[in-house]
Amino acid sequence: MEIKIPAVGESVFEALVAKWLKTDGELVKKDEPLCEIETDKITLEINAEAAGVLSIRVKAGETVKIGTVIGAIDEQGVPEGAVAPGVEPAAKPEFQPVTPQPPLSPAVRKMAQEKGLKPETILGSGKGGRITVDDLLKAGIGDLGTGIGDREKLPMAGPVVEQPSLFGPAAEPLPTQAGEEGRITRKPMTPIRKRIAERLLAVRQQTAMLTTFNEADMGRIIALRKNHNERFMLRHGVALGFMPFFVKACIDALKAFPIVNARIDGDDIVYQHFYDIGIAIGGEKGLVVPIIRDADRRNLAEIEKAIQVYVERVKINQLNLADITGGTFTISNGGVYGSMLSTPIINPPQSGVLGMHAIQERPVALDGKVVIRPMMYLALSYDHRIIDGREAVGFLKKIKECIEDPEEMLLEG
Repeated sequence: MEIKIPAVGESVFEALVAKWLKTDGELVKKDEPLCEIETDKITLEINAEAAGVLSIRVKAGETVKIGTVIGAIDEQGVPEGAVAPGVEPAAKPEFQPVTPQPPLSPAVRKMAQEKGLKPETILGSGKGGRITVDDLLKAGIGDLGTGIGDREKLPMAGPVVEQPSLFGPAAEPLPTQAGEEGRITRKPMTPIRKRIAERLLAVRQQTAMLTTFNEADMGRIIALRKNHNERFMLRHGVALGFMPFFVKACIDALKAFPIVNARIDGDDIVYQHFYDIGIAIGGEKGLVVPIIRDADRRNLAEIEKAIQVYVERVKINQLNLADITGGTFTISNGGVYGSMLSTPIINPPQSGVLGMHAIQERPVALDGKVVIRPMMYLALSYDHRIIDGREAVGFLKKIKECIEDPEEMLLEG
């Protein structure tokens, strides 16, 4: 049986064989993960469609066309009772279970260990009863919130572009030239990195991007979270972070200024009457922007849970192409790294992106007095071809008003 690079999208023509999870000549079981491939959109695993002996034809680090045969499984080469090389045959159990548990993928094993979950106690919803990441997330959702409640610690700052799921493992460094030993390391760009570079350059060349700034007093949200977080967590099973408030505030502002939720299509302006909000999240291998669909129909708890699920998926490289496709507006947070002020890059065909920054206590004038307040700078980058300065300033001012008077959003949630 041949192992081919699958088609993962109409605009995807090649893929990088990022990593083999099995070795050449190893015995593999049906549905076991064999390798990870990376396109300019997403990273995904290829599983064995049959049991047999694996033969690897394309080494890790090579880029090939969609449909290329990268390996094969010899279904006839498995002698009865054979085990993987270097593995001692297991002692025969006293009884044979009726339905043995299917093998776990590396991602599932990793998450189960991190969350302290026992896979044997979880009913799998995948093929052949296989346990999936979603099964673990559902089983352990009550334990995911405490470290994620401070939402300002999650989303990652940086260029907000339509990102593929993750960066694959870096290719082996190329041999250095004479005299360069130890002074430089040269690595080829991965398909995803190339795609990001192309899109960043296209944003500068094809849009009239401009950025406007404001600041928000975070004092009432901080106090609100402190007073209600325990009750909120008992009721919903998640801690209350900052990000759901900004999602709600952006939706209110988008409804007040619908041009910011619009996009250019040829000579037309397309007004979008739905609110799919992208949240920039930093993963181990890079920045991703998963989309919260119909965010206007979700309360604070539902938005928080959706972000948590994406954060967990990012950690184990399990985002799907559908998770990162589309979106009408994006939020990026540079405050996680202490950024005071920045200009986020819009994500075409979107027309705007909100940049959040670090919360710092600063002296401000309030009722004729100078007081110390926890302040956050806000930045809105927008496409000046369809959004005028008046609308951009009004949009950012609306977000500031919502953030400084957050009780109504909490009542909704």
